[in-house]
Parts: sequence; structure tokens; C-alpha cells
Amino acid sequence: MSVIVTDTGFTSEDWTAGFTPLTDLAANDASPALAVDLASVSDPAALAGRLDDIDMIRIDFPSFADGRGFTIAKRLRQMGFQGRLRAKGHVISDQYAMARRVGFDEVEISEDLATRQPEGEWQFRADWQANDYQTRLRA
Repeated sequence: MSVIVTDTGFTSEDWTAGFTPLTDLAANDASPALAVDLASVSDPAALAGRLDDIDMIRIDFPSFADGRGFTIAKRLRQMGFQGRLRAKGHVISDQYAMARRVGFDEVEISEDLATRQPEGEWQFRADWQANDYQTRLRA
């Protein structure tokens, strides 16, 4: 079971349509609600021309030390993806503000991680827009 983290705290999974691996995307063109799973080694350019058809993209974080998912998320937003963007896996509460800044809407973590890093630790970082030092420097 997973826990979904948003700016308002912990919630349960609300996506019921399932997830399609990037390698199986062509076979699922007719899905009414389409969510794609991307590995941290995926090239977001593989989704060029398809972004309007995708409702959600979930990017895997195999380790909290693996930041490739942040780059993929930023690139997808730059390419124009407007749907839900979810980080999944080993994202820790200290990385939540960074995840939101690059374009993630939510983070999916294990129940074990939610126990070790309770909701309050994530909510402490939920005011990610007010603590953006780069924006303050540009002002």
C-alpha cells in the first residue's frame, strides 16, 4: 500500500485506472484515462506528441540519491505536459520542496517511509513557494 503526499498532507490513492509502462504505451492508445510509468532512465522525449493524451505520469525514484527524476519532471513541464505528475519511490521529506518546484503535483511513498517520516515532516515543507531563495534573490 502507498501513501500519496500533497501540499495538504497524506492521502490515499485516488487513481483507479492503472499505470502503463512506457514500453507498452503504443498498445494502450484507446485507454479513456491514461497514466504512464517512467523509469529514472527514461527519455521524456519519447512522449513528445503524446502529452495531450496522457492524464498522469509517474516517475520512479529508485533511490533518494538519484535525482534524475527531478530532471525528467522539469523537462516534461517544459515540453508542455499539463497533467498530473507524480514522483514514486524513495523521495524523502527533505526533497519535497524540490519536487514541487520542478513540477511534481504529488509524491507516492511507501507506508514504511510514511511511518519513518510522518505527515508533519512533509507538511513542514509544503510551503515550498515561500521558501524559494532563487525567487527572493531575483526580486
